[in-house]
Amino acid sequence: MARGKFKGKPTGERTFSSEEELAAGTSAGRPNSFKKKQVEKEVYERRDESIEEEDEEEDEKPKHKGTAGLIEIDNPNLVKPKSIKAKDVDVDRTAGLSRREREELEKQRSILHYKRLQEEGKTEQARKDLDRLTLIRQQREEAAKKRDEEKAAKEERKAEARK
Repeated sequence: MARGKFKGKPTGERTFSSEEELAAGTSAGRPNSFKKKQVEKEVYERRDESIEEEDEEEDEKPKHKGTAGLIEIDNPNLVKPKSIKAKDVDVDRTAGLSRREREELEKQRSILHYKRLQEEGKTEQARKDLDRLTLIRQQREEAAKKRDEEKAAKEERKAEARK
């Protein structure tokens, strides 16, 4: 009989496992890799249990990854923390700073120094600013005197006009 353009499976019809075969684990449909995965899980569980027992016995030794535990090498680039007493700490020490950090600190110090000099009036810019301020004060004082004189003159005119 023709079934159309699609052919059936080369293995024939599909077969289903019975409940007894499933329980026994002998079904033909189950792939072999499934059994391997179960066996691997059991092996890993056994290993984990044995490792936990060993860990309880030997908590003193740190675990190393790879070959680090087998070979001990003194790494010259490894920075070991040094304990420094509080009285021995040098605040101005810049040897431990990177180039960028040193430049940043130097820049901040120079800015503070310049501001301090500017407040004291020792820089050129500060001198120019102070000269400008004195000129402005003089001009304001002159303008205030002029206004006062004009007010006085105005009042005199009003007083004369009333008489």
